Amino acid sequence: MAPLHQRIRGAIEARILSGELGPGDRIPFEHELMADYGCSRMTVNKALSALASAGLIVRQRGRGSFVARPRIHMAALAIPDIRETIEARGHVYGLRLVARAEVGADGAEGALLRLPADRTLLSLRCVHLADARPYAVEARLINLAAVPEAGAADFAATPPGSWLLAHVPWTQAEHRITAAAAGEAAGPLGVDAAAPCLVLERWTWREGESITYVRTVFDGARFDLTAHFAAQGMG
Repeated sequence: MAPLHQRIRGAIEARILSGELGPGDRIPFEHELMADYGCSRMTVNKALSALASAGLIVRQRGRGSFVARPRIHMAALAIPDIRETIEARGHVYGLRLVARAEVGADGAEGALLRLPADRTLLSLRCVHLADARPYAVEARLINLAAVPEAGAADFAATPPGSWLLAHVPWTQAEHRITAAAAGEAAGPLGVDAAAPCLVLERWTWREGESITYVRTVFDGARFDLTAHFAAQGMG
């Protein structure tokens, strides 16, 4: 049988992951848990400390412990296909290719892909549409040394992300998600420059070789990001 502190942690974690305890809800006080489990404060503190370290609860001196506001861990996110996402929600997908050019890797673009200065990159800018309305603005760089066939691909007809997922295998990926004002994406998105947006940046590699970098800006009023989780090791 697992140590008592692990069982206390597991019981609270199960209540959080099942939704019984939601963000901001109070966790039972330490003295309540001590009474429930017939254990010492040290045992309860060990369980709560583990939950806090896992990011599931927030401990506040003098107030108690509360379920943490959810944070999305990038490793839990799959590589999204925006066209599939829009169509799965019952909308008509559209694509507008704004710019396409081959550029050297000796500037900021090469730094984003972490490539030597002598490489050539394909730079793409496009707008994804849902029911003919702007849904997201995408700026993408593709390493042509790793994916030479991208140079001949028709990205006015096929979204770059969809094409890459169908044609180019990857072995590693890194996501970064931030919130920001629309800024220069305001015009293509049809929103105010100060409108809240979600910015998704992603890098992919194949056996250590950079494939692509993409920065996608989503209109916060039309986009939600969802990840599904399952409890591990719960009986």
